[in-house]
Formats: sequence, C-alpha cells, structure tokens
Amino acid sequence: MKKNRSGKLSEYSQSKMRKKEALHGLLFVSPWIIGFFTFTLYPIISSFYYSLCNYNVISRPRFIGFMNYVNLFKDKVFIKACQNTLYMILIGVPLTTLIAVLVSLLLNNKKLRGTGWMRVVFFIPTLVPTVVACLLWIWVMQPDSGIVNTVLSYLHIPGPGWLSSPTWAKPAFILMMIWTCGNAVIIYLAGLQDVPETLYDAAAIDGANFWQQSLLISMPLIRPTILYNVTILIIGVFQWFAEPYIMTEGGPSNATMFYSLYLYQNAFTFFKMGFASAQAWIMLLVAMVIILVLFKVFRFNDTEI
Repeated sequence: MKKNRSGKLSEYSQSKMRKKEALHGLLFVSPWIIGFFTFTLYPIISSFYYSLCNYNVISRPRFIGFMNYVNLFKDKVFIKACQNTLYMILIGVPLTTLIAVLVSLLLNNKKLRGTGWMRVVFFIPTLVPTVVACLLWIWVMQPDSGIVNTVLSYLHIPGPGWLSSPTWAKPAFILMMIWTCGNAVIIYLAGLQDVPETLYDAAAIDGANFWQQSLLISMPLIRPTILYNVTILIIGVFQWFAEPYIMTEGGPSNATMFYSLYLYQNAFTFFKMGFASAQAWIMLLVAMVIILVLFKVFRFNDTEI
C-alpha cells in the first residue's frame, strides 16, 4: 500500500480498505440478507398481492381488487371472530395483567416467607407444552367430572358447562391465560428489582403501608414493563391458534372462533388464500393501531423516574 511522506496511507488506499471491509461485512451477513428476502420480505409482498386476488392455491390468482376486504366485513363468522378476539383483549388481557402484577408485588415483598418457591410454582405452567396444557384444561373443565365444577359443587354452586357453553367458553380460556402468566410475573419481578429501596424506606417513614407504596411508587416506575407485557399479551391473543384449535375447534357456536383460527381455516381448510391474506393484513393494521394507542396510554419519560 502506498504511503505519503508522513507514513500514513493515502486517501486512495484508505478508500480501498474501507470498500474491502464493507465487502467482507456484506459477505458475513449475506446468509441473513438472503433469508430475510426469501422467507420474510417475499412472503409479505406476496400476501398483499394475494389479498387483492381470488386465489385458491391450486389455480392461478385472479386479480379482483379490494373485494376480499369488502367480503370479509360481510362474513358473519369473521365478525364473530373479531368480537371474540376483542373480548379477550378488553377483558382477558387486563385481568391477566392485573393478577400478574398483584402476584409479582406480593412475591417482591421481602417480609413474606416462601416467596422463592412460590416464584417457581407460578413459573412452572409456562414450561408445560401447549398440547399437554390444552388436554389438561379439557379435563379440568369437564362439566360433570372436572376439578373446577367438583370444587364448586362442594360449595353448593352449580358449575357451568365451560368449554361446551357458548357463554362460558371464553372465560375458560381467560382462566387458562391467567394460569400461564408466569413469564409476565418473572418480568414484573425483574422490573420491581430496579426500583430503588430508598423510595420505599422514605415512604415507610412517612407512614405509607405496603399497598400505598405499591400504588404510588412501584406501579409508576414499572410502566415500561407493564407496556411490554401488555403488548406481548395482545400480540399473543391475535396469534391464538393452537389452544382453540385443540380444545374447541372454534365452537361451540363459534364462541371461541378467534382471529388466527379463522384465518387458518380460510387458508388451509377452505383454500381461500386471498381471503386469508386480506384477513392477515387487517390483523396487522388493527394490531398496529392498538399498539400505538398503548404507547400513548403508557407514555413515560426519564423525568418521571
């Protein structure tokens, strides 16, 4: 390489070295780039094109414009799937979040004994495979011989039909969602560990009890953690497929026909791939709007901490 009189590389040599380094960098990341274009970007573009077509997988797609989107909102099952998914977002997600936060606050209380093994107890359900968990809950929710209704019978309370009842099927899935909130509890505990102990000490000196400290100190400071967990829960509800497919297949009377399950049926049962693609893009847009609203609701800045 050519050097000037001061012993430094010339501008031409430095430019050549930078190009060589850039080429080496591109070669190293090329597997990811190829994978991204092949398995992510191309399917995204294809799905948008198919959403504008009458496509049944076997024959060639026929362009029909936005008719798939118009027909979706005339489909009663699609409307029902949207209502079921919205029910889980407005009722299931807040209930699960509330219980997870309360449990994490109690487990973070150093005055309580046995919090170590209780953390393990709450986390274990998240390790159970989905299929096993679904079969377990089918057995637990049996109207005649299930554990839940058996316990209710001891209290002289008539147990509902749960998964066989259009009214109680979604609450049964909410119970299952709460049962698997161990991951959220662990994340909330991690957020609570970052709250300075001096704030609690100062509040205790002023006479604040545990719940006042939790409401006025812990909750405001773990808002980013709450935002993260709520976002993950909402995305999970939109992607809910395995549980309703295994446990109810969308029944009874479409009471558990959630968005992703109906999308799957349109694509791979009815072979209406264009219809399913339009449904996927609507889900993306709705999810983005909900997430943006959440970011507005949970807005925070460094000056608050």
